[in-house]
Amino acid sequence: MHPPRLPSLVFADSEGNITDYAPLSMAGMSNGQFSSPNLNELIPLPEGSELFLLPGRLPVGCELETKEPLLVNENPYDSRDGIQAVAAFMAPAYTSILTSAYQKANESAPTLPLFAYTAVGWYDHRFWVAGFRSDSDIRQDASQFDQKVIDRNTHKILQRYPDNRLIQHLGKCCLTYCCPAARNYFLGRWEAPLPTSPQCNARCIGCISLQSSGCCPSTQERITFVPSAKEISEIAVNHLQKAERPIVSFGQGCEGEPLLQAATLVKAITRIRHKTSKGTINLNSNASLPKEIGQLAASGLDSLRVSLNSTQPKYYQRYYKPVNYTFSDVRDSICEMKAADKFVSLNYFILPGFTDSNAEFDNLCELITTCRPDYMQLRNLNMDPEWYLKSLEFPTTEKGMGIIRWRQKLESTFPALGFGYFNPEVR
Repeated sequence: MHPPRLPSLVFADSEGNITDYAPLSMAGMSNGQFSSPNLNELIPLPEGSELFLLPGRLPVGCELETKEPLLVNENPYDSRDGIQAVAAFMAPAYTSILTSAYQKANESAPTLPLFAYTAVGWYDHRFWVAGFRSDSDIRQDASQFDQKVIDRNTHKILQRYPDNRLIQHLGKCCLTYCCPAARNYFLGRWEAPLPTSPQCNARCIGCISLQSSGCCPSTQERITFVPSAKEISEIAVNHLQKAERPIVSFGQGCEGEPLLQAATLVKAITRIRHKTSKGTINLNSNASLPKEIGQLAASGLDSLRVSLNSTQPKYYQRYYKPVNYTFSDVRDSICEMKAADKFVSLNYFILPGFTDSNAEFDNLCELITTCRPDYMQLRNLNMDPEWYLKSLEFPTTEKGMGIIRWRQKLESTFPALGFGYFNPEVR
């Protein structure tokens, strides 16, 4: 569903009240370059999405006739009131095509929190965003969660397993952070999380569980202990045996790198597979340790999801800041998993203007051709886009081909490659 005409620009006043301004249409941004969205790039704001204010940032709209970008530096309804740009944080299973169009009011504008910022406008009594549904799976749709049922189930299971530290940790993830994966675990369905590692061997600038003092705050607390193989298997076996379309996944936003606990994971997977052959055991990872990947595959790991911001080593290095590993190790891990005839997904962070640049596309095609991953998860980069591009030293002159065209070219070049948002079942 697309609108018949471009939605209006939306902005917020100094109190955070959001309104539209019909004399200008919405604009989008790609690597700092403004553009007018195409109608086929717009969809209704998905249920479960949020609107964010962008403090210290002025909105940019487009002239209705020429579609030229125009900076709005004061509130058009009351010049004495303030004005700030607005962005949408889309619900899971949706991928951004354009980021919100804005310009910093001054250099003292605060760094934006670790979320994704999609272009949004207003038409016919609803908000519209520049994005598309990248996965039809409903496992994290807002309509699938009843908070009363979640609360009841969570407290019941927490009381049943008072000595399982991992279950207690997931209870906090569910009730405090509303983690969709933790919620689904307590609802007994689909994909359940298995966080295991308080340590990490990367220093990602966009890490959502640990940030240096003075930086933007992390969005959740990191796990502080390594659960035992028994604690892990107590969750996993029951879930795999009883849940609908069951998956259990090591490597979550509330932890570091699970490969650093490979010995524990091998023991846990061995225990799990001794008791059940059902479901998919998955690892979300930076894939930094190929030897450990081989051991996990041999123990019964079914699938590996490799997180990547870029397939260009220099940009990978500047984002992940890896400790004692390189991008070559990541490639070797993918090949190790494929050599074991196992499933590999790329958890590919999408940022319009960077992801769809020509050099990034060419490097991604080379990696797919050489390493043969099976699937791509089109996840939005959760980070201030200006901070990200500046940290990577990405040229401001680079132009993207457009996210829709980028995906179409990938699909035509690699017809066997799957696309989605979530970890698929592979057993």
